[in-house]
Amino acid sequence: MQPLDDATIREVADWVSAARRVVALTGAGVSTASGVPDFRGPQGLWTKQPSMERLFSLDAYVSDPEVREQVWQLRLQNPAFTVGPNPAHTALAELEQLGRLSVLVTQNVDGLHQAGGSDPDRVVEVHGTIHEVECLQCGRRLLAEPVFERVRGGDPDPRCTVCDGIQKCATISFGQSLDPATLQQAHDAAMGCDLMLAIGSSLVVHPVALLPRTALEAGARLVVINGEDTPYDAAAHALLRSDIPATLTALVEEVRARIG
Repeated sequence: MQPLDDATIREVADWVSAARRVVALTGAGVSTASGVPDFRGPQGLWTKQPSMERLFSLDAYVSDPEVREQVWQLRLQNPAFTVGPNPAHTALAELEQLGRLSVLVTQNVDGLHQAGGSDPDRVVEVHGTIHEVECLQCGRRLLAEPVFERVRGGDPDPRCTVCDGIQKCATISFGQSLDPATLQQAHDAAMGCDLMLAIGSSLVVHPVALLPRTALEAGARLVVINGEDTPYDAAAHALLRSDIPATLTALVEEVRARIG
């Protein structure tokens, strides 16, 4: 992690202030300061425990009741249910309130952008949400807490009360297709922006990793804000390696000063 690059932050603030349509693409690095671990970083969940990756496979989840039981217990322990948004989340919400952020596309499933003040109607959750549960058989969706309560009460693998189908949190697992309508929203946002801020994402998970390329090919500027290398660093118009909450806080302060 590098010190704040004040000159680059000021330049990016100029771009944000002048842009017609700004889109943010966020990944796990935005939530790590809240205490939600990422997956692929040096301290990531899969980096430390590679065997955990199997728990995020749809095939394993559907075929193995023991995997489902482990996953439900893992969900109950997810820190996203007990932590709050950090200054990165609130800075992006303020950028929106200043009229400088049109759409926030996120790979995160923790709901912390909305908790931090972002308009839910402007947040595109491409990998779903842990705050809802869906039935893989009939498609019924409901709030997650009543299902979690069943798990706490001793039901290790709560089935759908309508069709007895397998339920899972409404997040996208390996081997599971993204919702086409949600993916289209994200694609349209990338196509229509003239500035994309890619923040806290490794930019290696497809198809979301294609969104910066889509924005670049449509003529947008790309700013990468991340603690680790990404495949887009060389193509980015600006690259910021400093602490994400501090960088976004400084960026919003500069934008606020420009638009008064």
